[in-house]
Amino acid sequence: MNAELIPGSFRDPQGFLFFKKGILYRQINLKSKDNYDLLMDSGLYAKLSEENILVSHEEINDKTFIQTEQGYKIIKPQRIPFISYPYEWCFSQLKKAALSTLEIQKIALNYGMSLRDASAYNIQFKGYRPIFVDTLSFERYQQQRPWIAYRQFCQHFLAPLALMSSIDDHLIQLLRLHIDGIPLELVHRMTPFLARLRPYIATHICLHARGQRYFAQGIMKKGIKRTRYNMNNIRMAALIDNLINAIRGLKRRAGPTIWQDYYAQTNYSDNAMEDKKNIVRQLLDDIKPTCLWDWGANTGVFSRIAASRGISVISFDCDYEVIERNYAQCLKEKRDNILPLFVDLSSPTPAIGWENKERMSLLERGPVEAILALALIHHLAIGNNVPFDRIADFISKLCNFLIIEFVPKTDSQIKEMLRAREDIFDTYTQAHFEETFKRYFSIVDRIPISQSGRSIYMFKKI
Repeated sequence: MNAELIPGSFRDPQGFLFFKKGILYRQINLKSKDNYDLLMDSGLYAKLSEENILVSHEEINDKTFIQTEQGYKIIKPQRIPFISYPYEWCFSQLKKAALSTLEIQKIALNYGMSLRDASAYNIQFKGYRPIFVDTLSFERYQQQRPWIAYRQFCQHFLAPLALMSSIDDHLIQLLRLHIDGIPLELVHRMTPFLARLRPYIATHICLHARGQRYFAQGIMKKGIKRTRYNMNNIRMAALIDNLINAIRGLKRRAGPTIWQDYYAQTNYSDNAMEDKKNIVRQLLDDIKPTCLWDWGANTGVFSRIAASRGISVISFDCDYEVIERNYAQCLKEKRDNILPLFVDLSSPTPAIGWENKERMSLLERGPVEAILALALIHHLAIGNNVPFDRIADFISKLCNFLIIEFVPKTDSQIKEMLRAREDIFDTYTQAHFEETFKRYFSIVDRIPISQSGRSIYMFKKI
């Protein structure tokens, strides 16, 4: 092999992803020849790619690109701007991804094919739109056989959605602990009793979990023969429709949070907020990045300022309520250059999976041209006790340009933060902030925000 294998791609005997000279390719192995040819010849690929729900690709005819003796073909898939993971999505994104997976399965059946994989990791987002990225997940549909990906779909999609719907958004983080999907038996035990009575939860989680437990306990070893359930086209279509209704019927358990009305609760006047927006516009126009990470993006007000300039924006926050609002606005506007995601910068997304290499950390998915960090520094430095030098060092590994807002101790937000704790932050001063960040960056500009006491800096990495 003369290329760089993608670590998260080693499990699939059908093929694998690799980089060659910085370009992403996928090898299709001989094992998947018949299914790939059927995907292309049946018209299914054309249908799904034209509808932008399956990643498009081009075939590479140069045989020197084939990496192993098992290789059949090489394709170059369309690149996704930013790789995200299900545990970084909000409820509505996971729900949208689930429905997209079921829609693809429903269409595939009309072309004599079926999904053999229904992993949430097979979905990526291009802005507001989910797109299926695993070309090798399609196989010839076999009559009388149950849907092979049914359990995986329930564990990757229905299980976390049910927990988020009945208990709390943060339970999607269980997908970080269970990379192969949340065990249904665990979901059954966690789900409140009344929620278990909902027909779809009872069928696809509770009874499904009981069935898994029944056979896992070695019942078949005692001579009890497992009854084979014959699945035909009508039953398969009914199962998919039932799952679609189950997903659509799940509603998010919403609740107020401290950040959802943040802009209304700050000490900004309308004039100060407008001045802040103009400063950000000016600085973005000065550096003209093509991509940007907005840290502490809240509902995405400043992400939209960047996106309106054609910049591709990843909009990070650690509050599910504001991420939901941001994503809802992206759906309404059909924004394909803003992706809201859950990331807690005090504990960023780690690398997980086999050898900690299957799913990348946030740091591994950088660097990016520019980072926007407004109304954030005091939450990290005071709220999470992270010194300026550690913040500056971390950010310097991720960007060339940094637009950051400094919030002084006289600010009402910091006064509120310090009301219930001792002020041990003697070095939290604007002078020390500048001194520390200048070890990693040069100051390009420093602009005070009118009527606020705050300032916005633009730094360039040294």
